[in-house]
Amino acid sequence: MFKKEWLRPIACLSVALCSLSTADAQNIQNPGKDNTAYLFTYFVGGKGGESIRFALSNDGYHYRALNQNKPVLNPAKTSATGGVRDPHILRGADGKTFYMVATDMNTEKYGWDTPDSGMVLMKSRDLINWSSHVVNIPALFKEFAGVNRVWAPQTIYDPQQKKYMIYWSMRTGKDADKIYYAYANKDFTGLDSAPKQLFYKADGGACIDGDIVYKDGRYHLFFKTEGSGAGIKIAVSDQLTKGYVLLDKYVQQTTSPVEGSGTYKLNNSDDYILMYDRYTEGKYQFTRSKDLVNFKAIDDEIAMNFRPRHGTIMPVTTDEAKKLAAQWMNPDDMILAAQAKEVKKINISFDTASKKAYIPVMPGTKLNAFDPQFTTFPGIIISPGKAQDFTHGPVKYTVDINGKKQSYDVFLQENHNAAIPGYYADPDILYAEKTGKFYIYPTSDGYNNWSGNYFKTFSSADLVNWKDEGVILDLPKDVSWAKKNAWAPCIIEKKINGSYKYFFYFTAGAKIGVAISDNPAGPFVDSGKALIDKFPDGIKGGQQIDPDVFSDPKTGKTYLYWGNGYMAGAELNEDMISLKSGTTKVLTPKDNFKEGTYVAFRKGIYYFMWSESDTRNPNYTVHYGTSDSALGEISVPKNNVVIAKNPKAGIYGTGHHSVIQIPGTDEWYIVYHRFNYPAGISMGEAAGYNREICIDRLTFNEDGSIREVIPTHEGISPVKLK
Repeated sequence: MFKKEWLRPIACLSVALCSLSTADAQNIQNPGKDNTAYLFTYFVGGKGGESIRFALSNDGYHYRALNQNKPVLNPAKTSATGGVRDPHILRGADGKTFYMVATDMNTEKYGWDTPDSGMVLMKSRDLINWSSHVVNIPALFKEFAGVNRVWAPQTIYDPQQKKYMIYWSMRTGKDADKIYYAYANKDFTGLDSAPKQLFYKADGGACIDGDIVYKDGRYHLFFKTEGSGAGIKIAVSDQLTKGYVLLDKYVQQTTSPVEGSGTYKLNNSDDYILMYDRYTEGKYQFTRSKDLVNFKAIDDEIAMNFRPRHGTIMPVTTDEAKKLAAQWMNPDDMILAAQAKEVKKINISFDTASKKAYIPVMPGTKLNAFDPQFTTFPGIIISPGKAQDFTHGPVKYTVDINGKKQSYDVFLQENHNAAIPGYYADPDILYAEKTGKFYIYPTSDGYNNWSGNYFKTFSSADLVNWKDEGVILDLPKDVSWAKKNAWAPCIIEKKINGSYKYFFYFTAGAKIGVAISDNPAGPFVDSGKALIDKFPDGIKGGQQIDPDVFSDPKTGKTYLYWGNGYMAGAELNEDMISLKSGTTKVLTPKDNFKEGTYVAFRKGIYYFMWSESDTRNPNYTVHYGTSDSALGEISVPKNNVVIAKNPKAGIYGTGHHSVIQIPGTDEWYIVYHRFNYPAGISMGEAAGYNREICIDRLTFNEDGSIREVIPTHEGISPVKLK
């Protein structure tokens, strides 16, 4: 925490605020005139990602990448290292000149250990053509010869100096990062003075990624703290270059690591948006505020067709948006920008050669009168512009970008896979007697390297129409012994003393825990400690993950199975939160077992199923064996594939599943995850944490062997409970 002497109340600010004119305040805020849209400048991670990209939005919430998410400026021509990060864009005080600054940095080529001592200054009159100059701090200023980090520069207009002030975080040697500033020269090609210190952490920790917003006579400096505590805090002052007093409050609305805060004022509104990079998860979070002190997350209101890293957003006019769209918007991207609430947006597919778009919609969508609600920007017209009849085949649409036209055949499809919109994986399914509904409990996916930290559940009466029941267990809030890597849960319903109880087994921090609830939709209360946190006897490698819980109908006993690299099983005690001593047994099948055990019972046969290969591999596949008891030896038949990829349909990475028997019938279904369709197969290893849940029919041969399931996009029809 910060030292007490630094935690002075805001009242300690000077009462005499600087007397800025209305025009000066306008210049500081830089709203421009007649703003109707928003320009997002950002970079992305991965190969070739350290370069400037642009995106447009009409409302400040829904963004579409320009230039198909490719660079709009060549970093080899603008920077010394061949890479740029953390771009910040500003409208000038004259309303028609634009300034952009960025970190001169290329981790792909030089790694993170090479000193980063430069920034790039860029200037434009039209947002299309940019001049650029590199500023190398230690080369220009002898007193800063030991500087090895110059990060995340930003620019603000100083109405008193009538100059543009650039501020950034900087480190010398192994000292903590501090925020410095200097004024740009008249041409914005360099600095006209040596850097001066603007802000530092009194406790000696680092502070980086500064972002200054002027509001109500005060400058609000957002920055990321490091060292003792981590997150985004604010310091305020009535003067731009000094006097900042800390508000001792983290303002990010997440427990995940964050950086790269950026703020902008919504057009025609008093509200501000604070956004930041949840960099360990590959996600951005947007929050909204009226006072720049209290913020509310608005994740459900934000949509993008790209994954940005540390960037900033600037309001733009209709004419500016029109020019940007004419320069960099691709008509193919426009026909993929269907925003109707019924559209499964991450599953829209497109045949570039034939100009055919396939738009999947939610169950029950009326296909005879449907408007995809394609996003448009100034200068772009998409016709027809009203609801159309899709029941007789494709509808012809035309995209007109500033007079350049392209026609498309648009097909509407009611596909039931993916079964649940969004990125989810490792599904476990339950039929709850208490409610008469089905529930799916997945891993929350779409986070880099499986870094999600919460669990949700979804309910359905028919296995087709699913309702999001919300978060049922949040590791940072609800679990004391692990805060990360919420993976692969399972659940069981038990009737105890006439009341239903639900025992939810989950992976957290590569350990297995259990939480309890009176309802299948939670909330769940953690038991307070890990149930499994060490290897079974004889096992020296793998992970304690992927639990599966099974109630044996022959004996009435309940078992837990788990393991990655090995399969283990044990009987649970009657309390359901501890293992019966002496019952743990290693059950690993001989052939290529990887993870994701699932056990089911049908007509006297115990079916043991599991996933082989790796969830990042397109060949991730479910296999099975049989046994005569819940902890018996597993016999693996020659033909033992349960479900595998379907390349003809573009379906890959099918695995880590569960199965459900419709009560009172011999009707079975398999619930599994696959790579996101259609993008997953082109994502490389990232496909393994951008997965989605599907359901298909599971059938058996007369001898009890499982017929291989062919995964589909169509999915299943609604089931009816008897």
